[in-house]
Amino acid sequence: MDFFEQTGVMALGSRLRQLSDQITRTSAQTYAMQGMDFEPRWFPVFFVLSKQGPQSVSVLADIIGQSHASVSQIASQMRKKGLVEQQKSAQDGRQNVLKLSTAGEALIPSMEELCQHVEKGVVDLLAETDHNIWQAINDLERALAEEDLFSRIQKFKRAHDASLVEIVPYNASFREAFRAINVHWIQQYFTMEAADYKALDNPETYILEPGGHIFIALFKGEAVGACAMIKMDDASYELAKMGVLPAARGKQIGWRLGQAVIQKAREMGAKRLFLESNTQLTPALNLYYKLGFERIIGRASPYERSDIQMELFL
Repeated sequence: MDFFEQTGVMALGSRLRQLSDQITRTSAQTYAMQGMDFEPRWFPVFFVLSKQGPQSVSVLADIIGQSHASVSQIASQMRKKGLVEQQKSAQDGRQNVLKLSTAGEALIPSMEELCQHVEKGVVDLLAETDHNIWQAINDLERALAEEDLFSRIQKFKRAHDASLVEIVPYNASFREAFRAINVHWIQQYFTMEAADYKALDNPETYILEPGGHIFIALFKGEAVGACAMIKMDDASYELAKMGVLPAARGKQIGWRLGQAVIQKAREMGAKRLFLESNTQLTPALNLYYKLGFERIIGRASPYERSDIQMELFL
């Protein structure tokens, strides 16, 4: 079976590169046929200089859609062949521009003739295809400009990873994971405080027995995230001790944990959720706002690191 039939669209880049190589080899043959000592990759620079006159390397790069380094390399090769030369810009004497040399200009008639033959050959080739490949390339470039291929692939990976996330109730087997997940983020940004030790060393006594709940996020069966809801009174709970391990971020785990807490609070008949955080934790604050929390001026905090309090009415 043909390699590309086995791989399908997975090998799109390899197939396009193979096709590009084949066309480039053909281009080299056409220049030789025309009696021109000319490299295919020089054509865009040659074409612009022949049609628009002297240009800087930066402008050339913008026009032909190649990097500055690539155009500089091409210009260097063409200078060695005597096809282009460098001069001061007529508009700005501080800037160097490239122009076709006398030898380069002498190639223009042969190049124009060759372009006519190439155009007819390409049209003849495209006439045998079922699709307008030129228009298809335009469409592909437009779609890539709107969203590049990596972003599209990343989007599907994130969706796949999110489908492997499971939010489960806490049990004693998660005690160490619950502690480790929270200690990691706290020590990354701050220092452990007395209230942290109280909740993380004795979650059953401090959180569960008074009527609270803890949720654990599993990714492929491994505990990678956690969040607690601590009972404040019959109508209020505190969303606390939310953390996600770095390797598991980007999988919407924080959102899933927050939704689990909100749903459970509603089931418990709560009217309000409260939380404390720190303004340097921008991703966490963005999540809380997305969940519907609003900033408030609340009670005195047991945490030295707390500089923002938020609430959500259910």
